[in-house]
Amino acid sequence: MTQDEKMTSFLFRLSKDLKQKLEKRAQLENKSVNATLQEIVSVTLKDPPKQVEQGSLEQRNFLGHKVAGKEIDQINGLVSIKGIYYRYLIEGNQSVNENIDYIVIEAVGNIITLRPFTT
Repeated sequence: MTQDEKMTSFLFRLSKDLKQKLEKRAQLENKSVNATLQEIVSVTLKDPPKQVEQGSLEQRNFLGHKVAGKEIDQINGLVSIKGIYYRYLIEGNQSVNENIDYIVIEAVGNIITLRPFTT
């Protein structure tokens, strides 16, 4: 059974203020909101998930990696990272801008989540 098959999802309600704080923390840590929330829950419950402890190849090597917008193949829906092609999502379902850089904030299976890189 893969790590993805062990995952589940559910609706989670937060106040707008807490959601903004969570989004800000995720951005500061260059992670997705999902990865940040998962880490917070794991630490709070003192039961870190295996993906945080061990991490996949992608999580260990690509989180925080910068990708040039021109390296994103919009036609085929792929991005090349260190010579390996992955499907990609851009945070907030934004369109690709070839003139800016992106940072990898989450890696699950063969899907990489990117966030526009701001300094």
